[in-house]
Amino acid sequence: MKTKNYILILFIAFSCSMCNSSKKDKEETVSVEKISDKPKHEHTVLTAEDSLKLANHTIEIKGEVENQLQLTVDSLKKMKVVTIENLKITGKGGAIKREVKSCKAVLLRDILDKAKIKQTDHKDRNFYIVESASDDYKATFSWAEIFNNPTGDNAYIIFEENGKPVKNGEMIGLCKNDIASGPRHVYWLKSIEVYKVK
Repeated sequence: MKTKNYILILFIAFSCSMCNSSKKDKEETVSVEKISDKPKHEHTVLTAEDSLKLANHTIEIKGEVENQLQLTVDSLKKMKVVTIENLKITGKGGAIKREVKSCKAVLLRDILDKAKIKQTDHKDRNFYIVESASDDYKATFSWAEIFNNPTGDNAYIIFEENGKPVKNGEMIGLCKNDIASGPRHVYWLKSIEVYKVK
């Protein structure tokens, strides 16, 4: 009889511990769900002072290039400058986040041509380009997008907006023909790096 009671008590204790653990699992699931409900890529609003700390006076062009470059706004002005009228920065679903009446910029392709990607021959095209910002934000392009696609005519490094130096860094990377241009809109641009696909 004592053995039966002992087994019964063990069974009840085990059942209770299982109930508690499943309750704990539910609580953990809920807390994970709450975390995942938060919007991803949420950017904190920076003060003008903090933004200045992230600004770069030069952008480095490096990696798989023959001519490593250090470009400033002045050196961009000496290149083929393009004027972009009525620029719309779009977010998810094409919603307009910001509009700029007029911008001065240089094509990313022209910068890469000046740096000269290390290609062994004309069929050597497996490269990707990474634009990096001071806050570690990154945007990428493939060789084909820049040199064999309309994107090459729409990927810019902007240095002036509405007749004034750009805010949020001295130079900004942007791809104008993306459906959502926000993800490849790189404030505080510090480098453009070329990598070979291994």
